[in-house]
Amino acid sequence: MNSIEFAIKMELDGEKYYREQAENNQDNPLNIIFVFLADDEKGHAALLQNELKKISYDLADNQTLAETNNVFKERGDFKNKFEKIPNQLDVYRMALQMEKDSIELYQKFFTESTDEQTKKLFGYLVKQEENHFKIFDNLITLVERPEEWVEDAEFGVREEY
Repeated sequence: MNSIEFAIKMELDGEKYYREQAENNQDNPLNIIFVFLADDEKGHAALLQNELKKISYDLADNQTLAETNNVFKERGDFKNKFEKIPNQLDVYRMALQMEKDSIELYQKFFTESTDEQTKKLFGYLVKQEENHFKIFDNLITLVERPEEWVEDAEFGVREEY
């Protein structure tokens, strides 16, 4: 199995994982985020399949990060529903690790690629996976912050979130 075939399998596995999480979160705003991510992974697999078959493709920017940030802005409702979902933090941490592993793998494939088009594709995928990483990093912060954040003037200036 070459690097592109491996990457296709990995993207399809990621799509499956995010679809399962979307199913598990049908009753809250996280469903939308997981659907966006599953669609992104499916699109990445399609790009890789086109590269494998030497079919032309476009590396267009997507708006997943911007769209998920809009979901986070409606936190009031999000927070109330979130507290009813057990073990979600573990799901986010697992997804964060999956995205980190994807970034590292695509960076490795990028440096090993000799073909300019393949190199460009892996560079694009690194950026896409970095956006996914930011989404889960933000989710983890959003969930952990209420438990570790103390609002009191004596504790000094804190970063905004």
